[in-house]
Amino acid sequence: MRVEDILDLPSMPLAGPSYPKGPYRFVNREYMVLTYETDAEIVREQLPEPLEPLERPVVHYEWIKMPDSSGFGSYTESGMVIPCRFKGEEMNFVAQMYLDDDPPIVAGREIWGFPKKYAHPKLEVVKDTLTGTLEYAGQLVAMGTMGYKHESMAGNGERTTATLSKTQVNLKLIPGVDGGPALAQLVAYNLVDITVKGSWIGPGRLHLVPHVNAPVADLPVRKIVGAHHFIADLTLPYGRVIHDYLAR
Repeated sequence: MRVEDILDLPSMPLAGPSYPKGPYRFVNREYMVLTYETDAEIVREQLPEPLEPLERPVVHYEWIKMPDSSGFGSYTESGMVIPCRFKGEEMNFVAQMYLDDDPPIVAGREIWGFPKKYAHPKLEVVKDTLTGTLEYAGQLVAMGTMGYKHESMAGNGERTTATLSKTQVNLKLIPGVDGGPALAQLVAYNLVDITVKGSWIGPGRLHLVPHVNAPVADLPVRKIVGAHHFIADLTLPYGRVIHDYLAR
C-alpha cells in the first residue's frame, strides 16, 4: 500500500477500518436527561484544570438511544456531564460514557477523546414510564425513570436546540509507545444541523450504585432538579483543541 493510501485511511486496522470518515449524522436520536444537584467539592475533584465549576454543583445524567447513526449503526449510550466554565464560557464536561457498540467507542476515544467504555445501557418506554438502565459487568449501576410525555415543552424547540448546541468538552489522553502521554488535551465540539422533533419535561428519579469500574455513584444524587426527554436529528462534526497540557 502506498503512503498516500495509508494516510487516507479513516482508522485502523488497515484491512478493515473500525469507522469511516466523518462528520457523523444521527437520525431520531432520543435523550432522557436527569439533572441533579451533587456535592460541590466532588465536582471540583472531577473537573480537570483549567475547567472551573459553576456556582451550582449540578450534573446531567443522560441516556441516549441512537437507532440510525451514520458509520456507527444502532446503539445506546449512558453517561454523565458536568456543567463548567472555561475562559468565561459555560460548557459541559463529558465525565463518563458507557455504550454497547465498538465503532463509536473506538472513534469517540481516538478522535474527540470521549471517555467511552463498553457496557449495556438501555432506554425504553415501560407502560407509563420512560426507563433508563445501565449494567456494567453484569451489575446494575444506574437506573433512571421519568413520567412519559407528561408535559410538552412550549415553542418550536429553541430551548432544546440551545441545549444541544452548547459547547461540550472532553479530556483526551492518548499514551505514546513508551507509556508516556503522546496527547493530553481538552477537546471541544459543537453539534450542528439540529432538528428537534419532540421535547417533553416531567417528574424524574435517578438511582446510582457504587461500582469500581463504572463509578457513576461517585457523584451522589442530592436533589433532582429536572427531567427532560427529547428526540432530534443532528450532526457530530470534528472537534478543536482548546487546551494542550503538553504545550511548552
